[in-house]
Amino acid sequence: MLQCQNGLSSKSSKTGRRFYPLFMVVILAFLSPGASTSRAQDRSPDDLRKLNQSVDALVKKVSPSVVQILVTGYGPLEEGDRGNTTTIVGPQRAIGSGFVIEESGYIVTNAHVVNGAQRVEVVLPNPSTESSLQAALSTRTRIVPARIVGVTKELDLAVIKVDAGKLPALVLADYRRLGQGELVFAFGSPEGLRNSVTMGVVSAVARQSDPDSPLVYIQTDAAINPGNSGGPLVNVDGEVVGVDTFILSQSGGNEGLGFAIPSGVVNVACRQLRKFGHLHRAQIGVGLQTITPTLAAALNLPRNYGVLISDVLPDSPAMASGLQIADVLVDVDGRPAENLPFVAFHFFALEYGQKVHLEVLRGKEQLSFDVPVAQPPRDTDQVAALADPEKNRVATLGILGVEIDPSIAAMVPDLRDPFGIVVAARTTGARVELPLLTGDVIRTLNGQPMTTLDRLRNALKALSPGAAVALQIQRDQKLLFIAFTMD
Repeated sequence: MLQCQNGLSSKSSKTGRRFYPLFMVVILAFLSPGASTSRAQDRSPDDLRKLNQSVDALVKKVSPSVVQILVTGYGPLEEGDRGNTTTIVGPQRAIGSGFVIEESGYIVTNAHVVNGAQRVEVVLPNPSTESSLQAALSTRTRIVPARIVGVTKELDLAVIKVDAGKLPALVLADYRRLGQGELVFAFGSPEGLRNSVTMGVVSAVARQSDPDSPLVYIQTDAAINPGNSGGPLVNVDGEVVGVDTFILSQSGGNEGLGFAIPSGVVNVACRQLRKFGHLHRAQIGVGLQTITPTLAAALNLPRNYGVLISDVLPDSPAMASGLQIADVLVDVDGRPAENLPFVAFHFFALEYGQKVHLEVLRGKEQLSFDVPVAQPPRDTDQVAALADPEKNRVATLGILGVEIDPSIAAMVPDLRDPFGIVVAARTTGARVELPLLTGDVIRTLNGQPMTTLDRLRNALKALSPGAAVALQIQRDQKLLFIAFTMD
């Protein structure tokens, strides 16, 4: 708030002499406050101009890294008037947002933006020194194809890749330094309106959708609408503090309740999605739950807040170390375990082979455990490591594939049948864009079993342009068909 100084208050005692004519006193009385007010008014526009200049500089810094994402694919259509519960799947087009996180073309967005995608395209901003008006009215667009690198529906994050040369990238902020009330700016394409920006504050630095959910979100009143999903929420330094993800709304539009995935989660998840194509989850074999006063009273727990071990999996590192159901976590690797999101995120960042130090309360006794971190039962990372970029490439589909033999089948315990091609990675240069994900197993092509890479390549090569193709794949213990037309 500007402090307006009164010119008379400091001068009246020095200048109010008896030999001054009365009219001079009257003139000073009227003119001095006016002059002081004038100076304050002069300062106020200057401060506003400086704010405008700062926001303008921020927009010019961030905008070149923000993209619009165009998705064509299949998904559930809206229910009809009959209100039946049958899921009807049909063609869909979706528009979302994203931002460049690595200058070689890696882009972050939400998993729900690319869900069911058959084709993903990215609208890149045109590098320009034009004014805001010229840039807004420009009809020049640069649309490039993108491929899905990795997806985690659990966190609602995805990484996609474009080959478009060197792109300006944004930096992820340190989530631990985020404060309530900080100014933030939401960039994206609300309702398809490309290159939009809104301003607000951090309403809450951490908000859970459910007490037993390990996920937290940044709450903001910066206007977020459908189409903003995947766009960056940035601070005054132009650093990404979160990824705009969802809103709470009665109308379907912005009502000041927007939520973003914190940068700390984005940082860890994106590294794993780029490297493995999926979430690389370490585990010790425990289930965790938030302690409520009612739960504490019912189980006679030593405290009525914090995190409870609700499950210990058989034959897990946790069971072997001696942890038990109803143990109360006191700290994890020396840091207080006062809430579920902190504990979950700490476990999320662990690597295989490490040990995690846990202090727990069992009744009134405090116990210590050093628990080794184990690999999850299903580990497609080992399969991906076997793929040779040249020998295992299926160029038509844009994948690296690994043939399933007895040794590979042992790495994929949920395999429906002991044959097929495991998608180890996605590559560039595909003739057709398909929604294949790392870990998918290609079983058949037009009803014919695909037992080797050569058989898959030859079957694709024999298809003429315009031919209808159906791949049967296994994904997460389920079988589904992917249909497409050869270009």
